[in-house]
Amino acid sequence: MSPRQTTAARLRELLNDPSHLVVAPGVYDGLSTRLALEQGFECLYMTGAGTNMSRLGMADLGIATMNDMHANASMIASIDPSVPVIADADTGYGGPIMVARTVQAYIRAGVAGLHIEDQVQEKRCGHLTGKQLVEPEVFYSRIRAAVKAREEMGSEMLIIARTDARAGEGFQEAVERLQGAVKCGANAVFLEAMQSHDECAEAVKIFKDTPVLLNMVGAGKTPQMTVDEAKKAGFRLMILPTLALEAVVPALRQAYKTLREKGTESGEPIGPQKLFEICGMREAMAFDEAVGGKAFGSK
Repeated sequence: MSPRQTTAARLRELLNDPSHLVVAPGVYDGLSTRLALEQGFECLYMTGAGTNMSRLGMADLGIATMNDMHANASMIASIDPSVPVIADADTGYGGPIMVARTVQAYIRAGVAGLHIEDQVQEKRCGHLTGKQLVEPEVFYSRIRAAVKAREEMGSEMLIIARTDARAGEGFQEAVERLQGAVKCGANAVFLEAMQSHDECAEAVKIFKDTPVLLNMVGAGKTPQMTVDEAKKAGFRLMILPTLALEAVVPALRQAYKTLREKGTESGEPIGPQKLFEICGMREAMAFDEAVGGKAFGSK
């Protein structure tokens, strides 16, 4: 990324290549973000489910507020400002004025892209049952508000339209809602919980030049695909929201269980120094020394 290029511009550049698939692993806090960056991913995805669970200890049932989500997105985007972050923005958290406020806040936080959905305010995770939707025109007003707010700020942030219509109203209704959202200015589409490989292929075919996002959730509604399979199917953007959570929960549960039952830690400890180095200790110390600070001297 050039010194003057924003992460939003970089994300658009990546998505403009029809032969390229942007893979964005889910991150939910500073540590998961650091570990994903360590592996050199070109884009990250701040998961709403992960934000609910890690910050609030609650299921993804529309409990996190705009302030909760914005604070997490802002922190994640600030860790490496050269790497684009796409963040969940749920329903926009209110009517058009509130959607605009959400978009403005995310832009100021350095977020490169966000998605706005068509569930009611009392929303839930897209791979759960019982979802309720707003009327299409309400959804379109959200998208128009997001686009107008972005334009007024002179930003290139990606506006992704998400629909949860597949579960209750069917594939065709989901497609029609997203087609309407594209007419309102959405830059990419997110058809949540597609239920077959054929549906995935059909969605990519229908939207042609508009990037289609693939949401890959373990044990979710959509059939599992590898990165190579998603690329061959024609997807331009692939998010894996629960990847980190699926890895962390079993390991942490076992660590606590071992301590409770055996009175000792499990496995070989990494140690404080290596843990802190993952989170930028050496860079922070070098900065302090470069400006004459002595807080982290060897003595």
